[in-house]
Amino acid sequence: MEHLSLRDAVALYLCHGIGVSTITALTYKINVSDIFSLSKSALCQLGLNENVAQQIHRIDWFKVDRILAQCAALNIQIIHYFDTHYPDSLTHICSPPWLLFCRGDSALLHQKQIAIVGSRSASRMGMDISYDFAKQLGDAHFVITSGMARGIDGAAHNGALNSTHKTIAVLGTGADVIYPKRHDELYWRIVEHGLIVSEFLPGTKPHGTNFPRRNRIISGLSLGVLLVEAEIKSGSLVTARYAIEQNKEVFAIPGSIRHSLSEGCHFLIKQGAKLTENVSDIIEEVSFLPENSLYIIESEKKQETCPILQNLGYEVTDVDTLAQRTQWPVEQVLARLLDLELEDKVERVLNGYIKLARG
Repeated sequence: MEHLSLRDAVALYLCHGIGVSTITALTYKINVSDIFSLSKSALCQLGLNENVAQQIHRIDWFKVDRILAQCAALNIQIIHYFDTHYPDSLTHICSPPWLLFCRGDSALLHQKQIAIVGSRSASRMGMDISYDFAKQLGDAHFVITSGMARGIDGAAHNGALNSTHKTIAVLGTGADVIYPKRHDELYWRIVEHGLIVSEFLPGTKPHGTNFPRRNRIISGLSLGVLLVEAEIKSGSLVTARYAIEQNKEVFAIPGSIRHSLSEGCHFLIKQGAKLTENVSDIIEEVSFLPENSLYIIESEKKQETCPILQNLGYEVTDVDTLAQRTQWPVEQVLARLLDLELEDKVERVLNGYIKLARG
């Protein structure tokens, strides 16, 4: 990939409907840094739809410069997909983030990680277990990655901070926005002794749709995901499903059959997650894996070459968006979706499609 300035990378980020797959496709046709000097018709000739071409042609460079200045003032590092500092583990997930906004020690992105997630309404015992596992895994030289939510996430970060290693918090807000507010002290400890990561612009407030989306980054960065307590319908199970899709290890701590917070863990154990009683259960499972955990069988590699599957995750995606991402005609997208639906690789839901986890 030719040199791409941070200014150009942020400009592309501001264009809705263009992501990593489209930008990568453009690199085979043009030096991407030259794209902003092209006419709208020339952009359309490259395969971009009219809306995207219009946005590129009319970039608000003052807004781009404001974002760069804001990040510099807040000590937020911006890493784009083609940057050498971009974590290799995220290049292999569906819909990788084009930009990462990082506050703290970005070198942690390249270290071996275990994600610990669970309920926001965790029991006292669940939080103690999360803390203990995080501390022991940290002492075993794993970075602990989580989402800085209250409950299990917060306990995991605290356990990691009290170990000999560090922690990463992946936010569903801007990297400068502390949410929940009760984690103000925890946030600044992570900035000082770990890393805050977000794919959202600084200043982005909490929004319900952002949190499931950030979960693919939590699992994508990690060798495996540990669930401590989780309801059946919860963001933690979304993270676990992303982990399954990404061929990562899933670990679950069992609990009482009378406790609703055990239902999600028990469900995953029935689906093949490793029943986990102590830290050695995790370490022995991931110790033989490469750090990006890409132990994908050949048939799965072939499946991942399908542009539809590469651009479809667990979030609902409509046909028009898939046509934009793949640069395919809508009728071709529909035909391929039908094939994938018959193969049980995608499912049609309200307002679009979702990708099914390989099993």
